[in-house]
Amino acid sequence: MKTIYEDLNKRFTMSGYKQQRDDLAFVTVDKDQLVNAITYLKDYHKFTHLAFVTAVDWLEENEFQITYLLHNYELKVDLGLKVRLDRDNPTMDTIHHLWKQARVYQRELHEMFGIDFPGSPGVNDPMILESWEGPPPMRRDFDTKKYSEETYDHRERQHIEPEDHLRKQLYPED
Repeated sequence: MKTIYEDLNKRFTMSGYKQQRDDLAFVTVDKDQLVNAITYLKDYHKFTHLAFVTAVDWLEENEFQITYLLHNYELKVDLGLKVRLDRDNPTMDTIHHLWKQARVYQRELHEMFGIDFPGSPGVNDPMILESWEGPPPMRRDFDTKKYSEETYDHRERQHIEPEDHLRKQLYPED
């Protein structure tokens, strides 16, 4: 893995190489070079499988981190590429032209975090949150309690012991 990183580092702006295990490493890539680095890994180092794309909200640093995990079947290794985005303008180039399933990951990150992937097909279509009218719910500054109180009617909770409930279901005449 270290030799792959050294090859990448000659070609792209990288930092923070971290070997988690023998078969797993992570590296941070410059936002403007991410798509080229992923393309290079796919074409020249046989990282042909996109395992997943996920995001983390670093609220205190006013950034999002997107992580792309790639897999090489021949070497049986995974390489994660991390990129940092400004929270105020979270835009990232799409990789849907490399892997079709990237569209789904990008739609999810757009819907849940508000990260935009211009040019990605269907990125603005609702996926999970149909008719959602609030801010992206996975952002750390999203106030779940406030949203719930403003959106849903309050009702009193009624507590029933599970044993009593089951008894009524099984023996309704008693």
